[in-house]
Amino acid sequence: MQRISDTKHWLRTAATISEALPYMRRFAGRSLVIKYGGHAMGDAGLAQSFARDVVLLKQVGINPVVVHGGGPQIARMLGRLGIESEFVDGLRVTDEAAIEVVEMVLAGTINKQIVTTINAEGGTAVGLSGKDGRLIEAAPLQRRTRDAETGAERIADLGFVGEPGQVNVELLDHLGESDIIPVIAPIGVGAGGETYNINADTAAGAVASALSAIKLLLLTDVPGVLDEDGKLVSQMTTGEARRMLTSGAVSGGMIPKLETCLKAIEHSTGAAHILDGRVPHVILLELFTEHGTGTMIVPE
Repeated sequence: MQRISDTKHWLRTAATISEALPYMRRFAGRSLVIKYGGHAMGDAGLAQSFARDVVLLKQVGINPVVVHGGGPQIARMLGRLGIESEFVDGLRVTDEAAIEVVEMVLAGTINKQIVTTINAEGGTAVGLSGKDGRLIEAAPLQRRTRDAETGAERIADLGFVGEPGQVNVELLDHLGESDIIPVIAPIGVGAGGETYNINADTAAGAVASALSAIKLLLLTDVPGVLDEDGKLVSQMTTGEARRMLTSGAVSGGMIPKLETCLKAIEHSTGAAHILDGRVPHVILLELFTEHGTGTMIVPE
């Protein structure tokens, strides 16, 4: 248990235990959904500190649920196989050839690496995809986009990109009552058994909504949401987030992140956070210190 005590030692330096305890009590027994991705997954030191923090959360009575991404790893494998990628509003267009690669990388290599790292730090992690126990049912995602030249609106064909529907909450509740930490690959299952690639942020938001999670944490490779002047927005309401989306103040991969946060809060999630996964122990900084970090989105 030396690894856990090391994390607790860090916690004492970042904020006294007496300061952190009220936060721990407030979150005890509640589900916390963490979308894990970006640079934090590719750096061995950050991956280890992430695993330690997730194990600590479980030990203090919080129920962490990890939903992971894997965009860079998928891109590398597709590149090796000569399969080109196209993106629409930050979402990867996934054809029949690509979906096989996506499932192999997400539900196979990456998922098991994360599970192994958490278990090495004293946890009991179990890897799942949305296909296991029909954990995440999905349907084809319909995405409206606008032609840059003509301005005409059309429905983009994203192939096997899915939109999450029903989430098997009973399965997650059973895991939450045990010592198990679920690690979920964002692969959904269609009505006919089809495989769908779900944006990891979107999948995490759907899981958070289904569980009525106290918080949704999205780990990314930027400090948080930036305004038009490039300055970090530390906190915003759902109304302010919607205005940023409609004004075009955010673009690319931040669009589905903000959309996910808004939808999760509308469906019983207490708050949503966009955090810089490159910062060691960023989850503990956000949860157990007064100042927090990143961008927090709260109900209006």
